[in-house]
Amino acid sequence: MSSNFPLSYRLSWLPRFLVPSLGGDRNGFLPAMGGSSRTPPPDVRLVFVGDISAVASGKSPEIDESLRKTISAADLVIGNCESPIVARPLARLGTAVGTRHAMTRSFLEQTLAAAAIDPHRLVLSLANNHALDQGVPGFEQTLETLDRLCVRTIGAARDGFVRTVRAGPARIGLAAFTQWRNETADAFSGRVTTAADFNHGGWAALREAEADFVCAVPHWDREFRHFPEAATRETARRLAASGASLVVGGHAHVVQPAERIGETLVAYSLGDFLGTAWWWCRWPLRISALLSVGISLDKAEAGSRRAGIVSCGMVPFLRSPRGGREVLAPIDMARRSLGRRAADRWRTIFARQQDLRAAASD
Repeated sequence: MSSNFPLSYRLSWLPRFLVPSLGGDRNGFLPAMGGSSRTPPPDVRLVFVGDISAVASGKSPEIDESLRKTISAADLVIGNCESPIVARPLARLGTAVGTRHAMTRSFLEQTLAAAAIDPHRLVLSLANNHALDQGVPGFEQTLETLDRLCVRTIGAARDGFVRTVRAGPARIGLAAFTQWRNETADAFSGRVTTAADFNHGGWAALREAEADFVCAVPHWDREFRHFPEAATRETARRLAASGASLVVGGHAHVVQPAERIGETLVAYSLGDFLGTAWWWCRWPLRISALLSVGISLDKAEAGSRRAGIVSCGMVPFLRSPRGGREVLAPIDMARRSLGRRAADRWRTIFARQQDLRAAASD
């Protein structure tokens, strides 16, 4: 395996996995977002579900009805396909110890049913470091399986830098790329869109997208850190300046905060929808969120349409192991001690942090 992870990152992986970090710059982020919306309701609702994997459990999850209701209300559901979809693992040893990811078609189908996700309303990003964990044949099986399920993809080279999909009356432009890879650049080339690829045409494609609303789904930052690095926030600013109205990141495997960059909303990480780490991982890695975003079309400009965000809400939940599978439920449904710790961690991440530098420049 020839990844592009720096040595310092590799050495910090296990300590941060065992004790996720609350260090870093906390300035400028938003408080927790509620679920209120304008009247009349938005024209389109998007729901983002974070990373989907079968590492924590090969059994489909149990999902609380309140989370299912949030997801089923969406015109379009967007997630990250963190595990290649294969009939059987092609990298057996790595898969057995959890360093290489894999899931079956049956697992994905049962998960979509449990989450009340219609495959026709689902878009999955393949732009992540695990995309080639089962080799090129595994990547090709993944594409074939998703095509057969009528699940649309982004982040594969075949999708282009921006893929426009219909959601209700709106054209949604979706772009995805990965900062990290577990294999060589040559293996990813022509298959998965990387940050390096995006630097050669992606930014222009964002600006020129023929869509009412543009969203970027980057796989970025470092794992198990609740606050993003300065370089990640700089990439977010560039995405906003290039035309993305919404940025929803992944890869950290823990919840990270959100911020506004002009009119652009950036949610740095929602954590995992299904666990990408072993079933015994510590409780901070089990805190996740759904992001529900309402957008409305502005038809005032003759000959063109634009869409803007009119409502947004994060729904925090916990993933708990039970009976060999993961159970997804709101934090307030957790047992007392775990629920209290999870709620405290959520408040810490989403505490209102005034950006003193911005305030000083006003």
